[in-house]
Amino acid sequence: MEKSKKVAFVTLGCKVNQYESNAMAQKFIDNNYEICDIENNPDIIIVNTCTVTNIADRKSRQILRKAKETNSKAIVVACGCYVQVAKDKVDNIEEIDLSIGNSEKKDIVSIVENYIYQNEKINKIYDVNKEKEFSEMGLVTFTEKTRATIKIQDGCNNFCTYCLIPYARGRVRSRNKENIIKEVEEIAKKDIQEIVITGIHIASYGLDFSYNYRMIDLLEDLNKIEGIKRIRLGSLEPSLITEEFTKRLSKLDKICNHFHLSLQSGCDETLKRMNRKYTTDEFRQVVNRLRKAFKDVNLTTDIIVGFPGETEEEFEKTYNFLKEIKFYKMHIFKYSPREGTSASKMPNQVDGNIKEERSQKLIELSDKNQEEYNKIYFSKPQEVLFEEQKDGVWTGYTSNYVKVSYKSDENLENKFLEI
Repeated sequence: MEKSKKVAFVTLGCKVNQYESNAMAQKFIDNNYEICDIENNPDIIIVNTCTVTNIADRKSRQILRKAKETNSKAIVVACGCYVQVAKDKVDNIEEIDLSIGNSEKKDIVSIVENYIYQNEKINKIYDVNKEKEFSEMGLVTFTEKTRATIKIQDGCNNFCTYCLIPYARGRVRSRNKENIIKEVEEIAKKDIQEIVITGIHIASYGLDFSYNYRMIDLLEDLNKIEGIKRIRLGSLEPSLITEEFTKRLSKLDKICNHFHLSLQSGCDETLKRMNRKYTTDEFRQVVNRLRKAFKDVNLTTDIIVGFPGETEEEFEKTYNFLKEIKFYKMHIFKYSPREGTSASKMPNQVDGNIKEERSQKLIELSDKNQEEYNKIYFSKPQEVLFEEQKDGVWTGYTSNYVKVSYKSDENLENKFLEI
């Protein structure tokens, strides 16, 4: 019998990419391949790329070029968002054997096997903007951690002026609720107790359905599934969090009291240039709504500094707004022009040194907020779901996504412990 081939994955970017890597791994497992780390001499290396920033583009290229260092004979497959939007650049990376777009991920095994056994090389990138329905990758129960990521939709209709993701992912396409529920039920049978709801723009879930079934309806159905103890939500658009949504959400006992709200700027003028669909006042109302509805709620966000036209006065508005809101953690990104976006052509591009100064100022504010929030819980019992151990120290997360380290000789993997 032929020895099973080994497949390694390198995944960059968001939780959607992680889910899709798990889905591709599941397909290889179902076809008698072995999943391994990239250091373990794999026969096939799948690099699932990201294009959310220029840094992500650069990192994707670097990893693709270095992929064969562990095994010079390995087949290198490039896939994901960077491949989708930068086909010409990917074609110039000689270390790549195959390149496929996001729509072809579901056919990964047959594509690789056609290359191996029939020497048929496929470098076709399908236009995702022609996709009308969610591309189902089958039930995914392969997961590397004690929490599982569940993808509920793909695509985005927002077209923020700085973003390429609608071009990499296409328009909003929602996943059939029966398939989502079935997948979560199978995950629960594996004794995985926490799921993370993810997608490119999960607030849009159900927009493309011909019937009235939206994300809150899905969450109410998932909350009934036995075995799942926690449901954690991915990044949320503020417009989703209406009074009714919050009221219904607060009644679900499995929903984690951590919400990542996509803000990007605390200045209305900047938000308008970004083509964001809310004002700071509307965002403030959302924050107040969540803090009223959920005890010990933890809020995190993303911020872009140095967006074209951001004056010192506009930045100060952002800084003061962020001081007021007091996010637990802020992911700070320095704006960098993306070829193909309208923001890259805007006048008054901000100097790099100014971006760096503003970035550091917000990082310091984020660190201060995090320290102050953590102090509140130093003497309070908290329930932690532990995930992994290193040198006798276990790490895990509370429901509101505070990372906890705990020294123990017991095996705490996938266990809840109040400490």
